[in-house]
Amino acid sequence: MPMPKSFYSRVLLKLSGESLMGSRGFGVDPIAVKYMAQEVKAARQTGVQLALVVGGGNFWRGSSAEETGMDRATADYAGMLATVINALALQDSLEQIGVDTRTQSAITIQAVSEPYIRRRAIRHLEKGRVVIFAAGTGNPFMTTDTAAALRAVEIGAEVLLMAKNKVDGVYDSDPLKNPKAKKFATISYIDVLNRRLQVMDSTALTMCMTNNLPIKVFDLMKKDSLVEAMSGKAIGTLVTADNDTTLAELVP
Repeated sequence: MPMPKSFYSRVLLKLSGESLMGSRGFGVDPIAVKYMAQEVKAARQTGVQLALVVGGGNFWRGSSAEETGMDRATADYAGMLATVINALALQDSLEQIGVDTRTQSAITIQAVSEPYIRRRAIRHLEKGRVVIFAAGTGNPFMTTDTAAALRAVEIGAEVLLMAKNKVDGVYDSDPLKNPKAKKFATISYIDVLNRRLQVMDSTALTMCMTNNLPIKVFDLMKKDSLVEAMSGKAIGTLVTADNDTTLAELVP
């Protein structure tokens, strides 16, 4: 069966570190990484130019280390190294199934990755390669959500895809805790900020709003959801500048 043509020409996908640990509770689960790689490969087959930013929460969180007394800047640099581990695991899994991939790191680790160079990254995308951006922005006190927003704007992505784990969009409260939580089909940046919804950190959201970069929030653990998001189907929640916030229709 032929893949549908992508609705977008270039996108950035943000993956959490937790999505790579599967059922293990820590580290990298080969089954979870293989699943992610297969989903990315299917998305590439729609013709889209695809870049990724991966988090490191499956290994390390700078804010948690700070609570134990560690210097926050040092803790955040350690977290950047965790994202490099995840990027390399994902790169290897992608290349094993025939997807040409490059990892670019915001901190210099020449033995295992290229340095982040915007024009080189764009050239890789134009050649059909998947580019994984590791080590966040290269600066402490910045989340990988902010790195995703920044890189998406830098490379001219048309949408930022926020992949969630077991949550299929933006809700008015935590759907994992509140079974009556209501899902939004679309919501504006301002409403997300005013309602203090946990889509991404406020710095990242403000950057998207300033640059009018749409955000699509969806559940990547639902098979083929990434392809559906690429093809423009109304899955998940779309965050835009449009003030017409609407609730999703309830599906039995």
